[in-house]
Amino acid sequence: MSTSVVEIEHAGAHEATLITRRDLRTEMAQRLPAAVQPFLSWLTARPAPEEAEAEHSPMHFVHQGCLLVVAGLSFGVLWTIVPMVPGALLLFVSLTLTTSGLGVFQVVVFHHCAHGTVFRTRERNRTVGRLISAVFLFKHFDHYRKEHMHHHSARKLLTEEDEFADFVLGMCRLEPELPKRELWRRVLVNVVSSPGFHVRFLLRRFRAAMRSHDPQHNIVAMVALVIPALASALTGHALAFLVIWFLPLTLFLQWATIGRILCEHRFPEPALIAARDKEFVCLATAGVFPGAPLPQEPACSPTGLAAWCGWWMNMLTVQLLVRVIVLVGDAPCHDFHHRRPSTKQWTDYIHARQRDVDSGCPGFPLNYGETWGLLRAIDENLATLSTTPRGALPIWPL
Repeated sequence: MSTSVVEIEHAGAHEATLITRRDLRTEMAQRLPAAVQPFLSWLTARPAPEEAEAEHSPMHFVHQGCLLVVAGLSFGVLWTIVPMVPGALLLFVSLTLTTSGLGVFQVVVFHHCAHGTVFRTRERNRTVGRLISAVFLFKHFDHYRKEHMHHHSARKLLTEEDEFADFVLGMCRLEPELPKRELWRRVLVNVVSSPGFHVRFLLRRFRAAMRSHDPQHNIVAMVALVIPALASALTGHALAFLVIWFLPLTLFLQWATIGRILCEHRFPEPALIAARDKEFVCLATAGVFPGAPLPQEPACSPTGLAAWCGWWMNMLTVQLLVRVIVLVGDAPCHDFHHRRPSTKQWTDYIHARQRDVDSGCPGFPLNYGETWGLLRAIDENLATLSTTPRGALPIWPL
């Protein structure tokens, strides 16, 4: 039995290597119509060869987050007044858009405000960051910014002071040296499906937003949550409030956060963790791109047609939902962000990362690595944690 598991793991690693070597995005550009290339560039977060760059201002993402949340809530209101069958579709769209908008605020706007690259002045970045952290129940912006700067330090990454390590090793109770199968079990049972985990996660958010060092921040957080809840209860719409706003704000956003964080970083060899040099930074993260290998058969045969239909179905359902809910904004290019954390080119992250790849990533000993597919990326990261000795990483108390 153990031999078959090892063979499967080796086969999976070999398949991942082949996928990387094939350069899936170039294949998509060569084998699919030009009309779908802009969509594929956004979906996969990888540009087609020689694709024109797309200029965006930071405000593009602020507006995107606002529009997604407003559109999601609007569809949610429609859900409350239409018949059941079309209403179910409206509710699905509502929850998807609202969760996506919250993710854009969390991953893009709030995050880059901490780097001071959304607005022109430090004060404006801080003001907007504090407002976002209060309204959406995030960690107080000032604390987040300090911890996030530690996260970007090679000396702090994967230590007790690292927010990523605190979440994965502390909050999620994932431990080095455990078999990968056990790590997956903890992810699926204890993290994804456990009510207790999500209650702890939510209480942690409540404490961070409402019991911070800043009384004004605490008041804004409580008002932003209590006033809409009270108004909906008094008008007889408490259920609608819970479903179309509180559910995306809590459970759905937390699910998305778990998936995104688990794929962000991997655990290099102990010697590299101890060295904490630029090679450690290179190997501690990789690009994670939504997508799957194209079928090798042409669509003119029944087998090929079925394979292509399955590929498009996967891209327009699973991969699209991953992109819209989990890997929002520049999250697929998290490796670029760690190598160039202060760049203002993050607004066109798709092409900025590719330019860095094509130039050989000056200043770093290794070029970029990549993984295609969220689950594959999480699997690879858990595999590196499984082979990491306990002494190489901090131990969180239960």
